[in-house]
Amino acid sequence: MDELSGLHGMRGLDGLEGEYSGDGEPGQPDVPAPVVAVVGRPNVGKSTLVNRILGSRQAVVEDTPGVTRDRVAYDATWRGRAFTLVDTGGWDPAVEGSGVLAARVAAQARVAVDAADAVLFVVDAVIGVTDADAAVAAVLRRSRKPVVLAANKVDDSPGEAAATSLWSLGLGEPCPVSALHGRGSGDLLDLILNALPETPMEPFGETGGPRRVALIGRPNVGKSSLLNTLAGQERVLVDPVAGTTRDPVDELIELGGSVWRFVDTAGIRRRVRETQGADYFSALRTERALERAEVAVVLVDASEPLAEQDLRIVSMVIEAGRALVIAYNKWDLVDEDRRNFLDKEIDRQLHTARWAPRVNISAATGWHTDRLVPALQRALDGWETRVQTGRLNAWLAGLVAATPPPVRGGKQPKILFATQAGVRPPHFVLFTSGFLQAGYRRFVERRLREEFGFEGSPVHVTMRLREKRAAASQGRRSGSAGRS
Repeated sequence: MDELSGLHGMRGLDGLEGEYSGDGEPGQPDVPAPVVAVVGRPNVGKSTLVNRILGSRQAVVEDTPGVTRDRVAYDATWRGRAFTLVDTGGWDPAVEGSGVLAARVAAQARVAVDAADAVLFVVDAVIGVTDADAAVAAVLRRSRKPVVLAANKVDDSPGEAAATSLWSLGLGEPCPVSALHGRGSGDLLDLILNALPETPMEPFGETGGPRRVALIGRPNVGKSSLLNTLAGQERVLVDPVAGTTRDPVDELIELGGSVWRFVDTAGIRRRVRETQGADYFSALRTERALERAEVAVVLVDASEPLAEQDLRIVSMVIEAGRALVIAYNKWDLVDEDRRNFLDKEIDRQLHTARWAPRVNISAATGWHTDRLVPALQRALDGWETRVQTGRLNAWLAGLVAATPPPVRGGKQPKILFATQAGVRPPHFVLFTSGFLQAGYRRFVERRLREEFGFEGSPVHVTMRLREKRAAASQGRRSGSAGRS
């Protein structure tokens, strides 16, 4: 039986600054959850062990070195205590400073160690100590951080003998564990808790908190560059090769006097079912990040013609019911002729999202990124707008009187009344005596926007027919008259 049956992820994909309330009393400040950095050389099973600790497959795992590249944080609990788990890419101190992608991945791992309260150092017990393992151990000893040494891939009792060779790293007793099968994982977690500072027990769930913003778009449109610019640091790796980001990476950033939680996601290449390997799981995690977000910023490369994939991503946000802002990145690379053509291209191809705020920015230079927060706020305001029932029906009566629904099957349906069934996004239900054609429902939605706003938010208009109920009532009256 899995030793982690009682363990569960709390608020996966949160950043290093993830917080939880202590005892819930009014006025008590939030206590930051302690941070555990998971480090080791490539392909020793770090992400598999992270998934084992979380109790679900949240980190992208593939039997190929170098799948994880950025530092990605998840929240977890064990024995009633909360901590933040930071998965990192493969760390080889020998490549640091070389400027290649592997070196920048290693630099992200070093940043994670610096920010952590404790370190979980994962070593492949089957292969034993390598030069890279010894170099990482030397760095960890100098960091003076508590280190828990995990001897991974010990799948059975005879394999525990191989773990004893890891004593030579000088980091204390290795803990035999099998990330794949869960063997020894409970003992490992007990060691992790012993290495962490004391925190309050039984944290309460997150209520409210920073607004959650997902950065999504095709590969190489500048999502990671934008997050780095907003954060003021290289929070995620940026590389000319498309598809550098694999896991959703988030960061708490203060902009416009408020704290926002921005989530950088993997570029969406095509439909999820058409992808495979690490790209498949990256696409699934992008979809999950969108589901957890409140507003999505769809980045479009303004220097290139709008692609079908751009339109599909916008449609994905609308179908998910999230607030929407469209950011045209690389605007500094667009000449005057292209800008005039782009305006016409946008109006023609993005007609289903004309209500979304548009921002022209340059993630690389930071130009006009200050306009992003007002656009996000407008979109969220529209997403949460509620119209009073009395005002809604008074407006609707005037609309129907001026433009009644078209006749269908020789009968003209009537709109009896309407109500707003929900917000986030706004959802309106029309109670009718007959079927309303899709074109008329779109007409009602368009006029709703003209009257009440809803900038940056999808608006759902559905109907509920009363025709059968009226027919049944008429039948009862006829039967009663016949009996009399």
